[in-house]
Amino acid sequence: MKYRFLLVLIFLNSFLLSAKEFYVAPQGNDTNDGSITKPVETIKRAQELASSGDIVYIRGGLYAMREEQIAEKKGIWAYVTNLDKNGISYFAYKNEIPVFDYKNIKPENYRIVAFLLSGNNIHIKGIEAIGIQVTIQKHTQSECFEIRGNNNTLEQIKMHENMAIGVYMLSGSNNLILNCDSYNNWDSVSEGGKGGNTDGFGAHLKKGSINNVFRGCRAWFNSDDGFDLINNAEPVLIENCWAFYNGYSSDFVSRADGNGFKSGGYAKGRNPYSNLIANFTPIPKNTIRFSLAVGNKQGGFYANHHLEGNYWHNNTAYKNRVNYDMLNCLALNPTDFGTDGPGWNHELANNLGFAAKVKELGNIDKSRCVLKNNYFDLADNSVTASDFLSLDEALLTAPRQADGSLPNNDFLKLAPSSKLIDAGTNIGFPFNGKAPALGCFEKNKQ
Repeated sequence: MKYRFLLVLIFLNSFLLSAKEFYVAPQGNDTNDGSITKPVETIKRAQELASSGDIVYIRGGLYAMREEQIAEKKGIWAYVTNLDKNGISYFAYKNEIPVFDYKNIKPENYRIVAFLLSGNNIHIKGIEAIGIQVTIQKHTQSECFEIRGNNNTLEQIKMHENMAIGVYMLSGSNNLILNCDSYNNWDSVSEGGKGGNTDGFGAHLKKGSINNVFRGCRAWFNSDDGFDLINNAEPVLIENCWAFYNGYSSDFVSRADGNGFKSGGYAKGRNPYSNLIANFTPIPKNTIRFSLAVGNKQGGFYANHHLEGNYWHNNTAYKNRVNYDMLNCLALNPTDFGTDGPGWNHELANNLGFAAKVKELGNIDKSRCVLKNNYFDLADNSVTASDFLSLDEALLTAPRQADGSLPNNDFLKLAPSSKLIDAGTNIGFPFNGKAPALGCFEKNKQ
């Protein structure tokens, strides 16, 4: 045993010694060697210098991106930076904040992607992406980060003041989006400026793309939805995420759909039955748990005409138009696949809601769902403001904790006297006391 341990230490030490460091800085030059004293200017050049296991440190400051820096134009897409080399980490240097500004990149009739992750085992941490443009008048989209590789991590990234989707996951497995913020994103150019394709985070995965996770992320003031899983062929996990004020501008002008968590659906009315069978069956059951939806224009948690149920566990919804909207299509068969009906085959457990603008729970066939200790089915299901420590919505945008975790404050956490404490049922997650609390915040573990 000691011999094996020694071998592991030797291996790790040799790996660390062999890993190289490269540096990118706004004042750098791509003719430099990438050292800390002679940094390069672009991530593209740093990738060329680096090998698997190396770390690229990105110095703070503003990176004014230019159109000649576009790495590739392919079809209708313009990829500014294509990370296609495996196993490289790209980290903000120490406590510095690198901000990549794309406002001057406007290739006519192209959809713009700031970062394409086509490689594997890539880790990006601590950067910001702003100013990504749309140049097409008809139906289109641009993206901050598009993921097509495996085992990639985006961590502590901010995407804001763009016309683009924050994260757009298309293929690949075991990708993690961790502690990222996507906000104030609105496509004001295409389709009359409605912004109908500008989500905070999206996963629209092909068959075989499994184990993809959004964790600890926030989405707010995105002109379409906070989190969108439409046209998804594999299940996705969303946990400990917050979605609020989506479907609005930052001054609450109405924009596009405006759901907090849109979980499923297949472009109802536009997706032929043969395509559903060929590319999406078996229909995935997504999981949304320990998440928070506040003040979204439409649904807080929304099933979006899905052709299967989802798992909704320990979520909290507040002041959405409908807090929980379980709308499905009737069935996956040639006759009913495009017809709406009350939600079926969903599992809802330990969910909490309060103060919906129109309805707490909508479009559900309770007899065909698994319901466990949700606030709408308890003997005394009245929820009042006194059940919560705070209803101050300003706390939603409080700074993150030092490790990048979501803010730890009193917003929508249960008051010690609340009857909603210990009102849940054990579904396999840690809890304190006799039983889990309802909602996304467990008591004394907040």
